[in-house]
Amino acid sequence: MSLVFVLSTLLFIISGTALAYVVGALGIFAFWSTDNLKYLAILPQRIFSQIDVFSLMAMPFFILAGEIMNRMDVTKALVNFSMSLVGRFKGGLGHVSVVSSIFFAGVSGSAVADAAALASTLVPAMQQQGYTNRYAAAITAASSVIGPIIPPSIIMIFYGSLMQTSVGALFAAGVIPGLLLGGSLIVYNGIIAHRKNHPGGKDFNVPRFFPSVKNAAPALMMPVIILGGIVFGIVTPTEAGAIAVIAALWAGWVYGKLNGSVFYDCLKLTSSVSGMIFIVTAASACTAYVGALEQWPQRIATMANDSGLTGLKFLFAVNFIFLIAGMFMDAPMALFLLVPLLGPPCLVMGIDPTHLGIIICLNITIGLITPPIGACLIIVSSITGENYWKLSREILPFALVEITVLVLLILFPEISLYLPRFMNLL
Repeated sequence: MSLVFVLSTLLFIISGTALAYVVGALGIFAFWSTDNLKYLAILPQRIFSQIDVFSLMAMPFFILAGEIMNRMDVTKALVNFSMSLVGRFKGGLGHVSVVSSIFFAGVSGSAVADAAALASTLVPAMQQQGYTNRYAAAITAASSVIGPIIPPSIIMIFYGSLMQTSVGALFAAGVIPGLLLGGSLIVYNGIIAHRKNHPGGKDFNVPRFFPSVKNAAPALMMPVIILGGIVFGIVTPTEAGAIAVIAALWAGWVYGKLNGSVFYDCLKLTSSVSGMIFIVTAASACTAYVGALEQWPQRIATMANDSGLTGLKFLFAVNFIFLIAGMFMDAPMALFLLVPLLGPPCLVMGIDPTHLGIIICLNITIGLITPPIGACLIIVSSITGENYWKLSREILPFALVEITVLVLLILFPEISLYLPRFMNLL
């Protein structure tokens, strides 16, 4: 029966069926296959309890704030500011791609949005300066992984709702890993720049620092407002999301790009994306409920103990599963299907839920730049015109750098936990 369940899952995914239908249908199939149909009457209550989570209210606000900022020419302002910081170094535009992604992460919280915005802006500029189209596309796609790690992060809100973990603690825990990830990519880009003699250096023309800061200030205030308000206990994550929307509207007024038509489009897209997410969340309650009835997490923990996979070994095994899943599934699907099954056994083995959330979110996001179904790879490939499989080979060293950072985070939990503990969020 387990084989039938797995094969059905693969069949649904390959067929291109909508995620909500896949998750919901598999949940109902699991009820039938485990002889638990008598519990279906309680399912509506379980579905409501799954989406009746306060932290999920923050999600539409962050999506709306990010969408507004994305339409305000904020990308150009952030790129110019990044250029003023690191553009004068060897391989400067490669560094700019990474630094821009760090700043853009505080605006959108989405790797896909980051990849789309920067690919259309930075890749042509890098080509004009002498970079190959393939390398420019690869570092842009690789840098987009930073987006969901530095707050705000939509997938961290998903994880927090699934595991009942503080979103504020997750946001704080993502700052140092996100900066470490960015720093690692900058170091690697610097090595490649000297090896391949990429352009850049002290004579390279860069924008003046203070004018670029002034122009980028409205966008740069977003992460300060969000993280600062949560960390210092001034606002909840949901209130921070609402304030972020107000700040985004103010930024739209400053940049002079906001009007009624643009705002309506932003509201329409936010409603569509939020509705899709809530439907998938409700559908995932089916699988989570039957998993609880059948004690799947406890069985997994018992099997791991019996096989000697405990503590750090089990955590590496879980990460390997998520890494493989990320190659084939999008982030929400992997979260909704695997976190309810593999998250509780990790907690039983003493793994901190906040630490677990950071490494799972980074793990899944790395899947966005790995074939065969890497969403960021697909977007960057389509925008730049670069062959998907050639781009996949070019991005492999960047993916290995990011996997190395992931391993460091697994081995040293304090990298993730230092900031939330310092700020009394744990």
